[in-house]
Amino acid sequence: MRFDPARDYPLGARRPDLVATPRGLSLGEVTLDAVRQGRVVAADLAATAETLERQAEVARAAARPQLAASLERASELTAFTEDELMAVYAALRPGRSTGAELEGWAALLDGRGSRRTAAFVREAATAYAERGLLRG
Repeated sequence: MRFDPARDYPLGARRPDLVATPRGLSLGEVTLDAVRQGRVVAADLAATAETLERQAEVARAAARPQLAASLERASELTAFTEDELMAVYAALRPGRSTGAELEGWAALLDGRGSRRTAAFVREAATAYAERGLLRG
């Protein structure tokens, strides 16, 4: 059955067949008993890129384009480690980075297929430059 973002939300209730863990467990396999038995681990509780993309489609269908854009960027970031994400987050804090450093992060993101997030970092760098929020 085809995914319909207007009809299939919430995914977990209406289309659990479309929700899986990063290790491939189905939503139905994520139970308290499975946790107790060690079949479900912390990594299984993270959202997948596919689920986030579907959530973005739901947001767009509900006329929430900013939320959709955030969810699309989040889907790209599932490929990064927590340490990498925290480093980018820290770099984006006002006064923490130069324009060149932010461009370096954007290039890294772009190079790893995160084009929306790279564009977001470049947009932030431009806004920071206009407001005097870049370091040095």
